[in-house]
Amino acid sequence: MGDHYTGLIDRYREWLPIADDTRIISLCEGNTPLVRLNNIPRDLGRDVDIYVKYEGLNPTGSFKDRGMTVAVTAAVADGSQAIICASTGNTSAAAAAYAARAGVTAFVLIPDGKIALGKLAQAMMHGAVVMQIEGNFDTGMQLVKEVAEEAPVTIVNSINPFRLQGQKTAAFEIIDALGRAPDYHCLPVGNAGNISAYWMGYSEYHARGVVDQRPKMCGYQASGAAPFLRGHPIEHPETVATAIRIGNPQSWDKAVAAQGDSGGWFDEFSDQQILETQKRLAQREGIFCEPASAISVAGAIKDITSGKIPEGSAVVCTLTGHGLKDPDTAISQCQETVSKVPAELDAVKRAIHQRLG
Repeated sequence: MGDHYTGLIDRYREWLPIADDTRIISLCEGNTPLVRLNNIPRDLGRDVDIYVKYEGLNPTGSFKDRGMTVAVTAAVADGSQAIICASTGNTSAAAAAYAARAGVTAFVLIPDGKIALGKLAQAMMHGAVVMQIEGNFDTGMQLVKEVAEEAPVTIVNSINPFRLQGQKTAAFEIIDALGRAPDYHCLPVGNAGNISAYWMGYSEYHARGVVDQRPKMCGYQASGAAPFLRGHPIEHPETVATAIRIGNPQSWDKAVAAQGDSGGWFDEFSDQQILETQKRLAQREGIFCEPASAISVAGAIKDITSGKIPEGSAVVCTLTGHGLKDPDTAISQCQETVSKVPAELDAVKRAIHQRLG
């Protein structure tokens, strides 16, 4: 019998509120690589181990699959025939895929003109009923909560407690891979469910004695969508990092508790800094993530350089989504265009020599 990986619910069932006889809705999510960065730490000249948890290699290309497998499994077990979410993109892709797998209907509310095409394509291809509203994510979230009181649908945004239960398993995987908890964990913060879920996972392993320490949780927001830095919700959040273009996080209290209880912090970065780090990660490490993901590495770089994260530390950065989620943004920041050369050996050789000097 082969050792076939069948998804995070089967792997971590004892840690999840799913009964043994429940029908599991899974796409073999989780088990994503924890990649140790080589070149960026060398560039910084600091003795720090930086790892990235590459969640873009989940089935639909983002960390949302972790929560969705548990949320949809629980919804189907409860007899639900339809799920609903508001989304900046990744949640809609995951909800649509897991609904398709389960044989139920997914309804998705997305902001008008505020969604990366890669994510919209996923939701549509998986057969979701996509409704684009004249408003931002926060408007959509309010509508979803109101609709769920009137219609027979289950909300699968991170206000659904099963979502965070699934997402906490990433912390388990990191500890299982490292043999310890990292000293610092850096994350993008949008709706704030992920930083809350990781802290839950680290805390559960710690409480049961699997590890003897927990990391400091460091959350980073785009300057145009930074309610934690401003101390209040942002009515009209704006950033190129669409996955964290959220002004009123639904997991606000949990995220503040994770940051405070862990001794971590929040910080913010401009769109330019986010895109520069996305490109740096791709060109120096060969890892292509979406813009929102890159903010975790931007935060780590800044805090390592300043000494806020001291030498000798082990740092994990969550990369929440794959770069192919938003190819238009990636291509727009690449100065080099695709060059055209004749289909002749000498022409190709000339082009190579010109580039290599």
